[in-house]
Amino acid sequence: MDVSFLGGPQPQRGVGVVAPFDFALDRELWRWVPDDVSLHLTRTPFVPVEVSLDLARLVSEHQTLREAARALCAVSPEVIAYACASGSFVDGHFGERAMSAALSDAAEVPAMTTSSAMLAALHEIGARRVALVTPYTQSVTDALEDFLREAGIAVTGRAFLGLTRHIWKVPYRHVVDMARAAVAPSGANEPPPDALFISCTNLPTYDVIPQLEAELRMPVLSANQVTMWAALDRVGAQAVGPYQALLDPAARLGPASMDPSPPVAQAPAPPVRPDTPEAALAGPMGAEPEAPDPPPDQSWPEDLL
Repeated sequence: MDVSFLGGPQPQRGVGVVAPFDFALDRELWRWVPDDVSLHLTRTPFVPVEVSLDLARLVSEHQTLREAARALCAVSPEVIAYACASGSFVDGHFGERAMSAALSDAAEVPAMTTSSAMLAALHEIGARRVALVTPYTQSVTDALEDFLREAGIAVTGRAFLGLTRHIWKVPYRHVVDMARAAVAPSGANEPPPDALFISCTNLPTYDVIPQLEAELRMPVLSANQVTMWAALDRVGAQAVGPYQALLDPAARLGPASMDPSPPVAQAPAPPVRPDTPEAALAGPMGAEPEAPDPPPDQSWPEDLL
């Protein structure tokens, strides 16, 4: 059988990804990737430690990262991305640069981390004041805030779940609730944040980003989104996905372009299917949820999951 007419397979450009041993969202990363780019994932070795500052440091030891990068060299990636937010911000900017250097030296290609991608993405959209959503404990969330402060970025509010395991199981409705809490003003005259950042590469966010941007009227960035955006940019490719301020030129006019408009009368919305991003935003039976009124620093009990 002659298959020469197929003319393939087409050449693929490779992005190497080093992820922590408990990373469970491979498919979410792929959703931002164009067809002519392949992801090559490897994981750090298992360690019997729950999500914490200790785990963030253990999975990010330089020798561990070097071995992972060398394993990826077999498939010739053009860039290496360390897809771990806490692991790359836990020791500040100096620690992040050292991790990137260890990866790059081992693989002999450019390397970056989720935390460096976060800073690049915030710079890209002109955000200097951000609200934070994390699944972490307070101590890990504090470390993220310290990392941002070191870069001259102010944190206006935050919400965190306090989880130490099974982060990939968090439903969208909890992400939405935390987002609303994090951006809620603490005072009558406080301006809104320039953007919302949702941390942790093990927290699902892909479908909820455009929904939250539409509701909150501000750019919404997530750890996996910025990691893929930055890694693909390094190889001259563009991340793909639904309407998102970081990816869509039409939404790249900055926070001012998302200022709330005067309310417009609308017909009642039809019922919303359960278990969708729209349902998470709409609340039970598609009804508008009551606005939350949490403090700027809000945690959720772990038994919600």
